Amino acid sequence: MKTALLSVSNKEGIVDFAKQLSDRGFRILSSGGTQRELVASGVEVFAVSDLTGFPECLDGRVKTLHPAVHAGILARRELPAHMEKLAQLGIDTIDLVAVNLYPFKEAISGDGIMLEEAIENIDIGGPAMLRSAAKNYGDVIVLVDPADYTGVLRELDAGGPSRIFRLKLASKVFRHVAHYDSMIASHLSGLCGETLTEKMSVTLEKVQDLRYGENPHQRAALYRYPLSYPLGGYVQIQGKELSFNNLTDAGAAIELLREFTSDTALVALKHTNPCGVGLADTTLEAWKKAYGCDRVSVFGGIVATNGTVDGPLAGELKNIFLEIIMAPAFTSEALEMLSARKNIRILEIDPVFKSNGYDFKSIPGGMVVQDRDNALLGEGLRTVTAKKPDEREMEDMLFAWKVVKHVKSNAIVLAREGQTLGIGPGQTSRIWALENAIRQSNYDLSGAVLASDGFFPFPDCVEAAAKAGIGAIIQPGGSIKDEDSIEAADRLGLSMVFTSMRHFKH
Repeated sequence: MKTALLSVSNKEGIVDFAKQLSDRGFRILSSGGTQRELVASGVEVFAVSDLTGFPECLDGRVKTLHPAVHAGILARRELPAHMEKLAQLGIDTIDLVAVNLYPFKEAISGDGIMLEEAIENIDIGGPAMLRSAAKNYGDVIVLVDPADYTGVLRELDAGGPSRIFRLKLASKVFRHVAHYDSMIASHLSGLCGETLTEKMSVTLEKVQDLRYGENPHQRAALYRYPLSYPLGGYVQIQGKELSFNNLTDAGAAIELLREFTSDTALVALKHTNPCGVGLADTTLEAWKKAYGCDRVSVFGGIVATNGTVDGPLAGELKNIFLEIIMAPAFTSEALEMLSARKNIRILEIDPVFKSNGYDFKSIPGGMVVQDRDNALLGEGLRTVTAKKPDEREMEDMLFAWKVVKHVKSNAIVLAREGQTLGIGPGQTSRIWALENAIRQSNYDLSGAVLASDGFFPFPDCVEAAAKAGIGAIIQPGGSIKDEDSIEAADRLGLSMVFTSMRHFKH
């Protein structure tokens, strides 16, 4: 007679699975809560303690950690020496192991969770049994996911499971246990305040497969961190399935939007670079400002706002080809108007979602890891020119500074009165970025401000800004030639402010 050991925290489907195994000639071993549930449902169950001759102890901390369990799992049936040793010790083989682990993720996801409570939800015996069974997958069927119960029964009825089926189950187990251990290590490291540790495991859970990656020949999938949701959690109201590029752009839009917590802001964005950003009293006016910055590039892009998409705004957006419209709320009038464009993806989002995790970038053979760029200013703002910016210029500079932080380097943003007037992204030369921003602008730049994500190595940007009519500059400072730029600003009558913090973005 074959033996199945069932010990699960997730009781979904376990009673029916046990009954089906019994019908197929398996003896059922169990312990703790699983045993009680099976007995209450009329399943004949043998206690693990009867097998081991050793009772559960230490409030259930020790139940299955015993040679009678692990020898029965690990013995290789094709080796006579192993089978003779089991017979000598009076140990039966265990042919199927179904285990899922204490819910550590759920234990740490609530508010006010104490360390002691989290510790009690670290499973010890479960991972040990899973690893033993997965190691000996050729002889032992191992399950960690209730979704696999039906497949195993089907394989048994067909004379299996086959070796490849067993290997897939074993592979799933090792992934699951590694994920579980990584989650525990990450949580404990966080409690200790440890960062960028000597060993790091990234724990991710698949949300869904994507049609393809950045390009059709690349495979792709969406994953999430265990205690988080992609984009902070979103609800898709209508439209086609989200693509890799859609999700990447949506993430960039949310990162930019959350810079504006007290203003109604709207972002038009494409290929992770903003095409335009506007602040206003209404989302419609914010859209007009953002759209006015670049009426061409937003075609095929996305629009995101931290305000409500209402009828007047929807009336404007429905006439433009957009991939996504994102907002925390949509009026019924807006949704009715946008429903005519069935392919537009409409997402409800949390506009203040803040990710405090790491920023990972893949390089050949490894990863570079850094803290997310959640800061804005260094040691505060410092005016370095004889001319001081007035209140309006200072507000404009802070607005432009928040935007340029989210533009690919080298980056320049021109702005005035809560509106981007020109954006120069992703140039290898800073002066080229400025020249592109000036050339792209649809506005007279008199009285506008300039934000640069990095310092000026030469005074050429100051001179070009003055020629365009720009009156104030905000930049990090820190160049060995800062004095050259300061002297040029003084000579040309510009005010300039240093932030003491750079915001390169690659």
